Amino acid sequence: MHRHCSVSAAAFIHPLADVQTAKIGAGSRVWQFCVVLPGARIGRDCNVNAQCLIENDVVIGDRVTLKSGVQLWNGLRVEDDVFIGPNASFGNDRYPRSKRPPNAFTPTLLRRGASIGANATVLCGLVIGEGAMVGAGSVVTRDVPAGELWVGNPARSRGLAPRCEALID
Repeated sequence: MHRHCSVSAAAFIHPLADVQTAKIGAGSRVWQFCVVLPGARIGRDCNVNAQCLIENDVVIGDRVTLKSGVQLWNGLRVEDDVFIGPNASFGNDRYPRSKRPPNAFTPTLLRRGASIGANATVLCGLVIGEGAMVGAGSVVTRDVPAGELWVGNPARSRGLAPRCEALID
């Protein structure tokens, strides 16, 4: 049991993580130097690598991988089987100003099986479609359709994403 919450015994919380939510599914692992706020929800069999931050209004599905240095801000929804590469960034406020948060954060949705490459930036209010892939370092300014590969700054379609066997029924 972690010092801040009673998480399922089947989940692993590293002793150097600051996990304040009890909503973590069986088989999930949260590694050192992570901060998970009280309202966050993490599904089953997820892997949250070192130095990640997950805010209150974040929902993470099952079998999601967050590589090191990822911050998930309020309003982000991550469906099952999503991969988020190291230091990927997500916005949640279209017009950010210091000490003036919006009335509501702009939601962003990562659909089932999507992959976000290392150091990619996804602006707020977007949908990354099922099985889509965003290349490393890309800046996503528009919705990414299901099954497409998007790369560049601004990111553009480069055709179909490599096939993911886990998404085939």
